[in-house]
Amino acid sequence: MDIPKNILNQSNKWIQEPFDAETQNLVKELITSSPKELEDAFYKNLEFGTGGMRGIMGVGTNRINKYTLGKNTQGLSQYLKQSFPNEQIKVAIAYDCRHNSKTLAKVVADVFSSNGIKVYLFEDLRPTPELSFAVRYLNCHSGIVLTASHNPPEYNGYKVYWQDGGQLVPPQDKEIIQVIDRLDYSDILFESNPDLIEYIGAEIDEAFAKSAIENAVFQLPENARKNLKIVYTSLHGTSIKAVPNVLEKAGYTDVHIVKEQAEPNGDFPTVKSPNPEEPEALKMAIDLANELNADIVIGTDPDSDRLGVAVRDNEGKMILLNGNQAMVVMTAFLLEQWKREGKLQGKKHFIGSTIVSTPMILALAEAYEVDCKVGLTGFKWIAKFIKDFPEQKFIGGGEESFGYMVGDAVRDKDAVASTLLICEIAAIAKASGSSVYKELQNLYVDFGYYKEHLISLTKKGKDGAEEIANMMTEFRNNPLKEIAGERVVFIEDYQSSLATNLFSNETEPLYLPKSNVLIYYLEDGSKICARPSGTEPKIKFYFSSNTPIESVEEIKDADDYLTDKIQRIINDMNLN
Repeated sequence: MDIPKNILNQSNKWIQEPFDAETQNLVKELITSSPKELEDAFYKNLEFGTGGMRGIMGVGTNRINKYTLGKNTQGLSQYLKQSFPNEQIKVAIAYDCRHNSKTLAKVVADVFSSNGIKVYLFEDLRPTPELSFAVRYLNCHSGIVLTASHNPPEYNGYKVYWQDGGQLVPPQDKEIIQVIDRLDYSDILFESNPDLIEYIGAEIDEAFAKSAIENAVFQLPENARKNLKIVYTSLHGTSIKAVPNVLEKAGYTDVHIVKEQAEPNGDFPTVKSPNPEEPEALKMAIDLANELNADIVIGTDPDSDRLGVAVRDNEGKMILLNGNQAMVVMTAFLLEQWKREGKLQGKKHFIGSTIVSTPMILALAEAYEVDCKVGLTGFKWIAKFIKDFPEQKFIGGGEESFGYMVGDAVRDKDAVASTLLICEIAAIAKASGSSVYKELQNLYVDFGYYKEHLISLTKKGKDGAEEIANMMTEFRNNPLKEIAGERVVFIEDYQSSLATNLFSNETEPLYLPKSNVLIYYLEDGSKICARPSGTEPKIKFYFSSNTPIESVEEIKDADDYLTDKIQRIINDMNLN
């Protein structure tokens, strides 16, 4: 195929200085033998999404490499110096188990130090939530973690945190991008200043573990923790550095680690995907749980910010909770514990969620008379709520994609404290003759049965990105008026910041930041959300529907009814 002129112009810049000989040779090889791959590597610059910047490792402007990360770090260095004049700027850097993470973390540290910035660099891989914690613990101005979360092995990424411990949010992300875009690769200062790089580890580990216990441990019956049998897998990731230690310190002694998955490994050799959202990822752990008759299974993703939880149902079968179910159980438990301890003060406290997560969280907030703040997808928005509303105390919050945050010591989803919290719930339930599953069922009786479903359509490369854009344009410009026999009542368009009532044609403003998200609300209370992923080549469709029930015995029929309803919506939207 012929190489487009703009792609050739971009790639030709990479076969000369300031790029090193290895990079130049790799680009030359792509030009001569892989024009399609060359186009994908150079057709755009990697951008910040909901979870930072993620991409395939390799040469090119659309790839993760020392130059794209170096340029970002150079721009961030200049922005930090503009934002904090006359201060000794400090940053913390962590990295996960992925290929090249350690090397790239050192590149990032070198660039910061070359710009006169003090760097605290973790001596070895650490969980992402520990980096968020370290930013505040060390009074840093910013933080970086090198990770691609649960993406395939060929990916890596670069998450940027601000001094509050939360990820970048507007307008800072856009302002930093503007600084980066003004730079040339020749502007990157790669030469390290070793005097400004300090390696950190044990002290932060201890403080992080202590914080998790303070936030997620409650008054339990005697021996409740010792009597809970836990199977845990790190899925070859970083949580092995933190979770066993935290469980032991909290008093959990019957913990069984899936040994085949305990060694950090960027190839993730025992799973198709190191994503606890996928049932297959927890198969080895569930098999071990069945062998040992364990009460609960917990698996965390490579950078330890998401967790998957499996518990036994009423027939003793191990089942995987979805992210919405885990979030509801953990939030309800926190609210009840805070209430029992006399700490709840109405609207002075709040819980957090996202626009694509279960509306059941709103029902919980109403019942406990606390505020519920709902933001865009991504925990950076929950962290922003904590920063923007200092007069309110954050209790906990989550999202459908298996992330949860307990308290405000960490300002990102945190599988370490969340693992401890779900074990507390399981331990107290078992001690009282109940179970996590039964507690979830009781919540459905109290608040209604909620059913959620997610469809992710993968569209890779430049063509895939265009296809996703076209799908969103079609849904936006030619909105559906009726879906599966139910009229569409409201459409929320977060790109135009308008909510439209299709019955009256009246509009009202949406006050969340602009985002490429559309939400349809149907007459029967069902909800459909469409959004391109900010970190993967996917477009995602989220479905939610609910129905009241009066007893646990009605759950099976309610589930069948809502499953059929959601399937009819999917069929009508041609998303099979």
